[in-house]
Amino acid sequence: MLLYYNKEGALQTIMVKKIPEEIQKIYKKIKDGGFEAYLVGGGVRNLIMEIPVIDWDLATNATPEKIQKLFSSSFYNNDFGTVGVPSEKLGDIEITTFRTEHGYSDRRRPDKVEWGKTIEEDLSRRDFTINAIALSMDPDLSKYELVDPFGGKKDIDKRKIRAVGDPKERFKEDALRLMRAVRLATQLGFEIEEKTGREIQNDASLIQDISGERIRDELLKILQSGDPAKGIILLKDLGLLKYILPELLKGVGMSQERPGRHHTTDVFTHNLLSLKFCPSKVPIVRLAALLHDVGKPQAEGKDKDGLVTFYNHEVKGARIAYEICDRLRFSKKETERIVSLIRWHMFSVNENLTDAGVRRFIRRIGVENVADMMDLRIGDRLGGGTQTAESWRLKKFKERVAGELAPKPFSLNDLAIDGNDIMQELNLSPGPRIGEMLKTLFEEVDEDLSKNNKAYLLKRIHELTE
Repeated sequence: MLLYYNKEGALQTIMVKKIPEEIQKIYKKIKDGGFEAYLVGGGVRNLIMEIPVIDWDLATNATPEKIQKLFSSSFYNNDFGTVGVPSEKLGDIEITTFRTEHGYSDRRRPDKVEWGKTIEEDLSRRDFTINAIALSMDPDLSKYELVDPFGGKKDIDKRKIRAVGDPKERFKEDALRLMRAVRLATQLGFEIEEKTGREIQNDASLIQDISGERIRDELLKILQSGDPAKGIILLKDLGLLKYILPELLKGVGMSQERPGRHHTTDVFTHNLLSLKFCPSKVPIVRLAALLHDVGKPQAEGKDKDGLVTFYNHEVKGARIAYEICDRLRFSKKETERIVSLIRWHMFSVNENLTDAGVRRFIRRIGVENVADMMDLRIGDRLGGGTQTAESWRLKKFKERVAGELAPKPFSLNDLAIDGNDIMQELNLSPGPRIGEMLKTLFEEVDEDLSKNNKAYLLKRIHELTE
């Protein structure tokens, strides 16, 4: 544990005992080699906050070549001075040479990197003060010292996200920092400092220079946080959402009110609340909840009484979601999952639904997506103003799905006969007629599983040819 006094004279602590032994060994090896070494970045921030450290990063005045001489298993395949040291328990540990950066013509990477001379110089290039803190240790690991030239510890205490130096420069260097500020504020429960927030608004359009992949990754981290709805609100208020998910903003101010219906908010707020109340912790499912009614602005209409309608909004929403997933470079599997949840989220839970209807629901969305769809429905209900997460009909429907019908709904492969049986029985050659007969038999058996026996089905195929 590190004890020290801050500028206000208050005693502070850092739980340095939480530094893994493997990190301490790497650190000590660099120091024993005659070089400076520091723990830096989010790892130090999380130690101060006494929350789990995800990534352990080190900075040193040793060049990449010298670092590699110290660690024979290390690898170096970039132009930014970062050497990776494999760790079985902790993943790759990054060790980066002090550096300075110059020019950011692509709003992403520096045009020129030069080795720096001091840790203070290295910290000055970082994004936010809470990430621009270094921790040094004596070779025997008995003494510890914070290097905090930009007041990051003070901002942690105040729960503020503040850009290092002039925010006008920081966001133009790497425009993804615009989203990263929102992500950190959302993950940590911090507020964005006023001057930093104002510059995010001024530079919001620069996010268009960032690739879909990088935006997607930050968005998913926001959605995975403890308060994803706060993150989306921040993106909107800071002017970023109109460049990231402009389709959502079309629902702002669009009323959904109809007599006897529970919806009282506009479409955008409903989508936002559905995300907030969606019980799933999976960011992909949370994104589907956020986008589930994104098709309503396109589907808006009026009925004969002049009341608003959104017929087939789930179909239009699925198409829009596909375009969003393509723009943000989601994988094919992720895209299919999001699109399927949105396309079929209007499923019926009517108590009179037949067993065959339940099986069709399962086949339609896929067994692997059933639990996600239930979570989306709960978010949709609560986000629409309903006080209970599940109606009695939804509870009954979930029980039916969770029973014998899932995880393997009746499928065409479960028929007691196949195409070969039909061809042999009727002395037919392969052709589309065989598939049509199988489909007819399947639809009949799906309504009454007791008919799925070979004798009955062979008799039926003769009847179908009469």
